[in-house]
Amino acid sequence: MDGKQNLCVAAIGGEYEVVGMELPRATQMRLTALGLTQGTHVRVLNNKRSGSVIFHVRGTRLAVGRKIAEHIYIR
Repeated sequence: MDGKQNLCVAAIGGEYEVVGMELPRATQMRLTALGLTQGTHVRVLNNKRSGSVIFHVRGTRLAVGRKIAEHIYIR
């Protein structure tokens, strides 16, 4: 998914749509089970440049590490 924006560069308070993920199958299945699927809208609550990205998805807060956030693509 070259050329797409990933969750790491999302602005705090910004609302985005998930357009895809390129993660190991187990990680992707876990995120899917938590409600993070293609087309899902997320709102970024915190984006620590050296750590995790915290976002609101389907009524709950979810935090992922930077290495995972780099492979969640948004628009």
